[in-house]
Amino acid sequence: MQLIDPYRGFRFRVEIAQITVAHVTEVTGLQFETETEPYEEGGVNDFVHILPKRSKLQNITLKRGITDLTDLWKWRQDVIQGTFERKNVTVILKDIAGDDTKWKWKFHKAYPVKWTGPDLKGDSNTVAFETIELAHELAHNG
Repeated sequence: MQLIDPYRGFRFRVEIAQITVAHVTEVTGLQFETETEPYEEGGVNDFVHILPKRSKLQNITLKRGITDLTDLWKWRQDVIQGTFERKNVTVILKDIAGDDTKWKWKFHKAYPVKWTGPDLKGDSNTVAFETIELAHELAHNG
């Protein structure tokens, strides 16, 4: 009898402090935008410089997740109570076999701002979530 890996369809692994806290099927919000400002140079009327201003990050949304831990739920509850800690989160894209890391995204000083739960079913012993949205201050890949 061949064992089926229940996490195989969950291509993204979520880590906090190098500890895997969840597996998800989809990650959205990988968007970084820099605002610009036109600058008209004095005496040069036929050209407008476009200068960068501030950059902003979109919240990251982890979708259709599963975990054996309650860490993310407790973290969200801490935010609600105002006693939370910002944490560094790494999202790892696994290869098709689920063995090797293909890519990583790191989000610094993150905290959960929204939690959407699953439909509740009595035949599961895992903690599932539909979406978790994370605010963060800095992101990079590597």
